[in-house]
Amino acid sequence: MSELQTPYYLIDKARLRGNMEKIALLRERSGAKALLALKCFATWSVFDFMRDFMDGTTSSSLFELRLGHEEFGKETHAYSVAWADHEIDEALGYADKIIFNSLGQLDRFADRAQGITTGLRLNPRFSTSGFDLADPARPFSRLGEWDTARLEAALDRISGVMIHYNCENGDFDLFDHQLTRIETEFGDMLQRLDWVSLGGGIHFTGEGYPLDRLADRLAAFSQKFGVQVYLEPGEASITGAATLEVSVLDLIDNGKNVAIVDSSIEAHMLDLLIYRETAKLPQDGGHEYQIAGKTCLAGDIFGEARFPQPLKVGDRISIADAAGYTMVKKNWFNGVPMPAIAIREEDGRLRLVRRFTYDDYKGSLS
Repeated sequence: MSELQTPYYLIDKARLRGNMEKIALLRERSGAKALLALKCFATWSVFDFMRDFMDGTTSSSLFELRLGHEEFGKETHAYSVAWADHEIDEALGYADKIIFNSLGQLDRFADRAQGITTGLRLNPRFSTSGFDLADPARPFSRLGEWDTARLEAALDRISGVMIHYNCENGDFDLFDHQLTRIETEFGDMLQRLDWVSLGGGIHFTGEGYPLDRLADRLAAFSQKFGVQVYLEPGEASITGAATLEVSVLDLIDNGKNVAIVDSSIEAHMLDLLIYRETAKLPQDGGHEYQIAGKTCLAGDIFGEARFPQPLKVGDRISIADAAGYTMVKKNWFNGVPMPAIAIREEDGRLRLVRRFTYDDYKGSLS
């Protein structure tokens, strides 16, 4: 790896395969279909690898939809919080299935969507999210319809619903409990549908997750209501499959040992900063350092780390679990170069697939 200039995201196909094999097992055992959620991970250089294990993609915008259609293929589900008049026809040209967020959008575009499988987002008014910013069931949520009477009145115009209510949920018993609530509260309506997407946020590729129990539960749900179940794994698809490789630029002692690296949590791992989480840093050894980014934001700090030996300028650090909500959110704050994207093949070869330049930075502005 020493020949690649940091910073760069490094996708490890061997680790990615582990997640893909769990997805394939879950699909086989449960009958559910799995769609890659592009809002979390859209690095299309590995789509050819993931395609063999998944059924397609789901999107949150026209550009994600087009990317999934062009680079992943297979089933292409189109969702957006709100489609614009000038983009709906193009979106329908890429989609196998379109899911409207509201009855207003369904009313507005249903005629133009004739011939496309159509659904609505259902908001059950509960979720597993512990963070208000990400909670789709927060008060006055705009994400989906929840009124049963209004939904039932639209059943002759849709064939399925999408219900996204899990968020990094690694607790199968909680998932089971909440799915039972959905069965109880919306069962009469579900029996009249052809398909149900349970969205993403189920952390079934995590360490020790009871995959067999999840498969059995999904199969029972599908059989009970006579529906095709869809899952939309984002982070579950790429858990632990990538690192952010950085180098130490400077060492400061301000009462605490601080290592400044050639990257930025705000620019390159923004999701962690938004949710006030720290990066997954090395924790092996007796030498403690705060790992900090190089932008002028005072809080540009990855977190605390421990190393076997004192750090030196030029040392490299691997930040773990750096695939989800990173490459899709990277930005040009302070003009800090975006990390390159590299892939470690299963035979150990390292392949650089993209490096970003000044021209990319300049071209993103005006």
